[in-house]
Amino acid sequence: MKKMTPDHRSLTVAVVVVVALGVMTAIAWADKKELPAQGFAWKDGAEVYAKICALCHDTTVGPVILGRGHDPAYIQLIVRHGNRAMPAFRASEIDDQSLEKLAEYVSKTPADK
Repeated sequence: MKKMTPDHRSLTVAVVVVVALGVMTAIAWADKKELPAQGFAWKDGAEVYAKICALCHDTTVGPVILGRGHDPAYIQLIVRHGNRAMPAFRASEIDDQSLEKLAEYVSKTPADK
């Protein structure tokens, strides 16, 4: 095993410092998700659908869910626990009261909106 000379040690330390600074800079400048403010509430089920669900369900990424007459309890279950490629949405993302409004909206809104 070769013994490191002072020049090699300095270079190694410099590389480690540059990498560490790069990682810290990337973390500091990373795009932070905007979370709803404390006390935030969705206006109604249509707003929740438009802001969250429509991104997939109105663009053929996910199946069409409007106009299918699904039971609101079934919709709430799927939203909370996910299904296949659909992620689960936590209460911090869609609160229980808004989820109820969303489920009613989806179960009663015709497909052609």
